[in-house]
Amino acid sequence: MDYFFVFVVSFLSATILPFGSEGLLLYYAHNEAASLIWLWGLASVGNTLGGMTNWLLGGYLLHYQDKKWFPVTPVMREKIAVYFNRYGVWSLLFTWLPVVGDGIALVSGVLRSPMWQVLPLIFIGKAARYALVLWGQHWLLAS
Repeated sequence: MDYFFVFVVSFLSATILPFGSEGLLLYYAHNEAASLIWLWGLASVGNTLGGMTNWLLGGYLLHYQDKKWFPVTPVMREKIAVYFNRYGVWSLLFTWLPVVGDGIALVSGVLRSPMWQVLPLIFIGKAARYALVLWGQHWLLAS
């Protein structure tokens, strides 16, 4: 059940909901019976799926692009998409950042960045962050 909670909270914390998953991950990682590999993997996958949810929401926002209140014109969106897909796609490695990361994933969806590009970059960034968090706890407790 601990693993399930880590997965769910990691998923929710990657969406626009105000959750944080690191504390729960570290709490369960402190339990000697818990597998750090499973905790890391489930937190990484859950958080990646949450980031992909933001990407999907961004793509869904395009249904409203013909509305007057939609902030980006089609011409602006195309210009931004060319720039983002050429240079900014690497920013997806930083989707783990609080608040800003959700926006990066959302923008990549609005710009229709391809899933084959988005998914691995989001996963790498989020998995590296969780590995660093777990390593940091291990290092601090071993000292």
